[in-house]
Amino acid sequence: MAKKRQINTSPLDSIGAELDFLNADPSERFNDNSLKVEYISAQLIRPDAAQPRRVLPERIYWEFHNEQLTPTQALREFIQDVQIISRQKGRPFQMVLDLLPVVEETEEEIVVNFTPEEQLLRDLINLASTIRDDGQVNPLTVVDCSQGVAQQYRIETGERRYWATWLLMDFLPGYQGDGSIPCIIIPSKRASVFRQAKENTSRSGLNAIAMARQAALLILTVYDIHPPEGPVTNDFYRQALDYDLRAKREYTEDILAAMGGIGRAYLSRYKALLALSDEAIEIADRHCIDEGKLRHVLHIEPIHHAEVVRQIIDFNLNARQVKELCMPNQDKEPKPYKPPRHALKFARAVLKGNSGDIHEIAEALLLEEEDKDVIRLRLQNFVRSAEEYLSNQ
Repeated sequence: MAKKRQINTSPLDSIGAELDFLNADPSERFNDNSLKVEYISAQLIRPDAAQPRRVLPERIYWEFHNEQLTPTQALREFIQDVQIISRQKGRPFQMVLDLLPVVEETEEEIVVNFTPEEQLLRDLINLASTIRDDGQVNPLTVVDCSQGVAQQYRIETGERRYWATWLLMDFLPGYQGDGSIPCIIIPSKRASVFRQAKENTSRSGLNAIAMARQAALLILTVYDIHPPEGPVTNDFYRQALDYDLRAKREYTEDILAAMGGIGRAYLSRYKALLALSDEAIEIADRHCIDEGKLRHVLHIEPIHHAEVVRQIIDFNLNARQVKELCMPNQDKEPKPYKPPRHALKFARAVLKGNSGDIHEIAEALLLEEEDKDVIRLRLQNFVRSAEEYLSNQ
């Protein structure tokens, strides 16, 4: 029997590994003494509405951040939505644990193309099961937003772990905790989108739309433009389309590093995706469509964005096919005209003016036509036609 992998279950032991991440903000440099880890009630913690990665589907995101749903209600609605989708796909389930793969040693794993909603719920269930069995290895990073005696914390990093914990508490059997989550507490004045971006790009990478939102947040932050309270619209992120880093060059390297070490060109490409229509952004975000495909959609009218994105999904189009679909009448670069070889040879001989070449041409003319007067007349007509052609170019 294989030896079980040893896992560190103490969040305090993982603080050292978090130091580089906490130092991601160019304006802050933390040290061991500034870190504070506490077990905080999940009831006192709220996700960041401006977080570039949308963990839950768009509809539930809006209802939750408008305080129309509690965390438990949000997850219940999400699970019910996935149950409907799975039933339509012929994969019905009753308990959420039924979604976890069970593969016998003698059986080959069957590849199933799950919908984005099914895959998201499976990932959260798997994470929740890991937390239940092995403990919370990495604490959340939360910003202390408490006012007076009313305690409240906003997640800076670790929203997936937050939702997995709620899933564990309310929907998975075997939970024996007290409803608290280990957190690294950051003072409100030290909240940082740079640390958030660093975790987003280093832990489990963002898709193209989330990268676009992340780029927007970083750029807007250095221009002192901050998200509003509550759910954040695409129009807020689109403000970044009006800004660049030429006036904020001192932040360029930090932003590129926070974005995963990408180059300036890719930063611009990701930011450009914010010009997609709202519906296209939602679909592309849910299905994790690559930037290389989405960039071509920007060449058509916004009213058609969503339809093209659906075709990318339905027909599994590659980048070249998307380009042809969005720019069908784009002419390829015309090949330069190349005269026949004999014409080029004659032209070179005439332009060089080499007497030997001229004599060879004259001999060839005499072989074709013995009458010298006819040859002279042909040459005169040739020169006159050539002069007319040149004068018209």
